[in-house]
Amino acid sequence: MSSLWLDTHTVTVPQTPFPQDQKYDAAVAGAGLTGLTIAVLLARAGLRTVVLEARHIGAAATGNTTAKVSLLQGSQLSSIRSHRSDEILQAYVEGNREAQAWLLRYLDEHGIGYQHRTAWTVAHTAEGVQTLENEYEAAQTAALPVEWQQPTELPYQVESAIALKDQAQIHPVEVLDALATELLERGGQIVQGARLIDAENGPPVEVKTTAGSLQTDRLILATGAPVLDRGGHFATMQGHRSYALAYRIPSGTPVPQGMHLSVDEPSRSLRTASAAGEELLLVGGNGHVVGRADSPAQAVADIEDWTQRHFPGAQRTHSWSAQDYRPADYVPFFGKLRRGGGNIYLATGYNKWGMTNAVAAALGVSAEILGGQMHWAQTLSERGPAIRGAVTAVKDNAEIGARMVKDWGSAEVGALPDAPPEEGRGVVGRSGGKPVAVSTLEGATRKVSAVCPHMGGILQWNDAECSWDCPLHASRFAPDGTLLEGPAVSDLKSAE
Repeated sequence: MSSLWLDTHTVTVPQTPFPQDQKYDAAVAGAGLTGLTIAVLLARAGLRTVVLEARHIGAAATGNTTAKVSLLQGSQLSSIRSHRSDEILQAYVEGNREAQAWLLRYLDEHGIGYQHRTAWTVAHTAEGVQTLENEYEAAQTAALPVEWQQPTELPYQVESAIALKDQAQIHPVEVLDALATELLERGGQIVQGARLIDAENGPPVEVKTTAGSLQTDRLILATGAPVLDRGGHFATMQGHRSYALAYRIPSGTPVPQGMHLSVDEPSRSLRTASAAGEELLLVGGNGHVVGRADSPAQAVADIEDWTQRHFPGAQRTHSWSAQDYRPADYVPFFGKLRRGGGNIYLATGYNKWGMTNAVAAALGVSAEILGGQMHWAQTLSERGPAIRGAVTAVKDNAEIGARMVKDWGSAEVGALPDAPPEEGRGVVGRSGGKPVAVSTLEGATRKVSAVCPHMGGILQWNDAECSWDCPLHASRFAPDGTLLEGPAVSDLKSAE
């Protein structure tokens, strides 16, 4: 599954050898929108900066987003308001507003095209209308000029809708390309294929990667889920996976020009995108907790069926998925990492709204490092615990505990079948007294440990992406055991 963005734009940077035992002012783990924006801001201030990327630029969330740069964000604002104070809600919107302005100004300065669009949040049920009412009230509290309107361009009926004009949609990989280019021009470095596996607090911070070690005055974790467990953020967030498909729509069929998102389940997201001189329609949705869907492939098929009903004759060109993290209180985490010695920073928990939150986190973290002050950033990064957030975290972790007991019981009771799985399938069972994961892909059958090295979850087969996913804290692995993403820092052990 390759995204439209990664398929239509390639970021080419010089192959840089790992700077073994070098010393930097700042090291950033993760070459997505968060990491590259932070790196550019620090390099502009004269800091010697290196970016360490486990795979390639844009490999994770940024390269697989739907890329809506919007302040109207589904039910995000009302979710924050139900867990936090109006002061924190207003700080969140102020940070997103400043981030949106920064990003669009950056695109203008670098000649990167984007489209202004009206953002819509729609409801199909009475329950969804109530969610819209809550979102409208939250938006009003935060001084967003959201309006009640009825969309007329959708080929299906909705109960109600709210809209926010003059939002934007972008090509995210083009943005990463511009950021990477500027970083290199300012003397920064980008090292791909170097996965962060540990760091000693320092000062200086001793950074250990799969490619070697280096020292830095400051380490910034921009890796989706923070890969150093000492802050405990993995226990206060829930990993979600959602899907997006791009379509060529038959000539003469109207294509909705707004950016639409439904609040009812299953969710549906719509926007247009230009590729190779033609306009495509992007349809997304069907999000679920990582590792807990019966069949991710069925989630993709459901979007396909829905699209064919409403846009007959649509031809699929791309299909992909993205991983995002929902904090217990719905507010992103950024700033100094707890128990990080004061020299390690993090940025995570964007809950599917990374185009604005990534830049907001970058602005907040860089300001903190460089001695600047942003009131909204201080309000968000220094917030204390909240009762509603704690209740959500307890519920999330209770589900994790129950899932762990259930999955370990199933893995220990059931023996592996004698025959290998069919093509594109995987199975978990007991072999030699241990849980083993076996899969067959492109004719090759592989056996790896079925136990996630992060906290011992039993892995589940993802039949859409042919990967092993952990239902506890959302680490993911390739069929051969290679780590793809998540809080884990090591590959699965071979069970051959």
